[in-house]
Amino acid sequence: MSLELIDITLAERQLHPRLANRVTGKVRAILTEELGGVAQRHELLIPAWVELRDGMTDEDVDLALLVKAAEIVGRLKTRLG
Repeated sequence: MSLELIDITLAERQLHPRLANRVTGKVRAILTEELGGVAQRHELLIPAWVELRDGMTDEDVDLALLVKAAEIVGRLKTRLG
């Protein structure tokens, strides 16, 4: 079995409704899996959050959400591998 991350994009993000300095979002991850010689495509919507730090730009927040989701996908690959 081979599971590969082929695309990851930020689907949405917003300030947390109750916790100050926290941003939540959903990241869309597209993975392919080779199983028995057949390629299968999986689209996942991964919830993620980050704590805001002084000086973070919108791009920094987006990147932090993407990195958090990529780490989740990495743990998934490890568990399935």
